[in-house]
Amino acid sequence: MPFSALYKRRRTMKDISFRDDIMPLGDGLFRMAIRLQLPRQEAEDVVQETMLRLWQRRQQWADMDNIEAFAMTICRNLCLDVLRRSARRTDNAEAAIYAMPDTAHSASPERQAESHDRIAQVRRLIAQLPEKQRTCMTLRDLEGKPYRDIAQIMQISEEQVKVNIFRARQTVKRLFSAIEAQ
Repeated sequence: MPFSALYKRRRTMKDISFRDDIMPLGDGLFRMAIRLQLPRQEAEDVVQETMLRLWQRRQQWADMDNIEAFAMTICRNLCLDVLRRSARRTDNAEAAIYAMPDTAHSASPERQAESHDRIAQVRRLIAQLPEKQRTCMTLRDLEGKPYRDIAQIMQISEEQVKVNIFRARQTVKRLFSAIEAQ
């Protein structure tokens, strides 16, 4: 390797700080783990394991295009491993559904209660989606990730991400409309 390339690589690695660049990713990783139906303690363990794996690969940071997407991929895969080992996904659905704050601001208590019930129902419907659709929808609509990053995290194409999000939204819309019609 030429000296200039070696210098550039070392300099880039120095520019990436575990404390300043990697540690702040922890909150997003935790939210993703919770939304993938992990109980709080297991989600914390997955985030800690993700951070450990990132630290162990610190020599590769300079070669990575998007460390955040790489971290999310590791976290997602660890979450799926935990879910496969423990067949208790449905036991933790309520915890994940109520993990996000309710932002309903209505004038009357009746409207607030109706809004809260609707939001809870949508969250339950999202929790019932297939894993790929749920993850894509969560990363896009709740985390605000761009399609490119979701594709990297999920290890699928951007078109597949868009299809999964479209199908997830259509399913939630259809099921919610059916519930509201009752």
